[in-house]
Amino acid sequence: MTTQALLEDFTEPQIERSRRRKRATLPLRLASAGLGFAAMCVLGFTRLGAQLVHGAGSLAGGGWLASAALGAVALDLVLTLLGLPISARMETVNRAWGLSNRSWRLFWTDAAKGFLIGALLLDAVSIGLFALIRALPGTWWIPACAAAAGLVFVLSFLVPVVFEPLFNRFRPMEEGPLRERLMQVAAQTGVSVRDILVSDASRRTNSMNAYVSGMGKTRRIVVWDTTVKQATPEQVAAITAHELGHAARRDVITGTAVSALGMIAGTLLLAAAVHWRALLDAAGTPAVADPRTLPLIMAVGTVLGALSAPLFNAYSRRVEARADQYALDLTRDPAAVVATWRNLAVQSISDLDPHPLAQLWLGTHPAIPARIAHARGWGARHGVAVVLPRPGESPDPGQQTSQIAEP
Repeated sequence: MTTQALLEDFTEPQIERSRRRKRATLPLRLASAGLGFAAMCVLGFTRLGAQLVHGAGSLAGGGWLASAALGAVALDLVLTLLGLPISARMETVNRAWGLSNRSWRLFWTDAAKGFLIGALLLDAVSIGLFALIRALPGTWWIPACAAAAGLVFVLSFLVPVVFEPLFNRFRPMEEGPLRERLMQVAAQTGVSVRDILVSDASRRTNSMNAYVSGMGKTRRIVVWDTTVKQATPEQVAAITAHELGHAARRDVITGTAVSALGMIAGTLLLAAAVHWRALLDAAGTPAVADPRTLPLIMAVGTVLGALSAPLFNAYSRRVEARADQYALDLTRDPAAVVATWRNLAVQSISDLDPHPLAQLWLGTHPAIPARIAHARGWGARHGVAVVLPRPGESPDPGQQTSQIAEP
């Protein structure tokens, strides 16, 4: 998008700041993704991964159970350690841009928690998978498909009630105009909401966000405390309407089902791949049932994930655009929606002009200018004028020059 087009909603300093931040962070994002991909391929498609699993398992006797369990931990540890330097560098960059409030103690605590959660999940999958392969050598892939799909649904329920509280503290939103406005929005959608919570996101970031978490009786609206501080009530309502749109359109359940189908398809492709003798020989594993196959399985899954990313991201962007439409239809306030995206882009120093390839492989949401254009288009179609001050001419949070310091 040209600078001239962006100037309708952002000042030149805001546009330049966005471009500078992209130049500082995009190489790190690509390096992180590339390193993770390359490391997993090296471990999986050479004998290094099999040797690592064998060595880890030998610490507890070398049986299949020990190799499956300790090998999973060893693999997760290696991948975590390889990624930490880039993560630490990204943390430093985010601090320089004033976007991160994390202490280094909290950074390392978060990294340790992430490692432990990942290791436990990979451990469970590894043990369960090789138990199935050993028990049902010819048909293991059938229950494996069912288990993979079931795991997706289980995690969808567990994340809001088990994993989220490990990283953030939540408190009920105080009674007042904002809570009343959000409950009014929820009532308009007909979506049952258990509670409205405020997350202590400011311990980690100055960015804004709000989301609807959980399903059924666990569903709640979660608003970051940074959003409460930086956005107007109508902007918070617009974000909440978007998130409730996902629930009203059953996007969470549908997305979970799509992910489950993806896991089934991936498991079938994986089963075909690991029975290819050339791959087993390259990976240094004698048979599919040997836990030394785990790195190969993870490598094949990584390749399949990378190849399918554009498809899943395109689906995600479509769902997000539909939720934007829902929020506009519900609030009928395109000016508030435009102000919301302006504010979010400025406070988070969002990429205002993402490269098409980066958007293809990394973009789960439409770019902010596209979302603003969508809101303006809705207003034009419905005869609702979008009247907002020019950028830099109003005390509105979305129009102020960001208080975030530049490095």
